[in-house]
Amino acid sequence: MAASYSLSGVYVKDFFSAFFAAAVLGLLNTFFRPILLVLTLPINVLSLGLFTFVINALLIKMASGVISGFEIVDFWTAILAALIISIVNWILGILLRERSGFSGGGRPSDRGDYIDLKKKDGDRWE
Repeated sequence: MAASYSLSGVYVKDFFSAFFAAAVLGLLNTFFRPILLVLTLPINVLSLGLFTFVINALLIKMASGVISGFEIVDFWTAILAALIISIVNWILGILLRERSGFSGGGRPSDRGDYIDLKKKDGDRWE
C-alpha cells in the first residue's frame, strides 16, 4: 500500500486486492525467488546485490498480472515499488525486532540464552 500511495504507476483497487497481491507475492517469493537468485548469481555479485531489485520487480510485475485489482504500469515503476517495499520491510523488521526484545546474532552466551547447570549428588544435574 505504501508503494501505491507514493508512486503514480501503482494502482491498488481495494484492501482485498492488496491482500491477495501480498499473498501471491509471498508465494512467488517462496518458490521462484531462490531459483532466480541462484540463476542470476554472477550478475548479482557483479552488481553488488543491486540486481536483486530487478528480480523483486519481476516478481511484483508477475503478481500484478495475476491479480486483477493490482496493476503496475511499467517495469521501472516495478523497480521503484520493489525499492519502497524493501525499505518498508526493513523498517518494520527493525521495529518488530526491538519490540520483541530479540537482538539477533551473536553467541547464545552473549545474549544470556543459556542455563548454567551444576552436577550434584553423583549423576543429578541442577
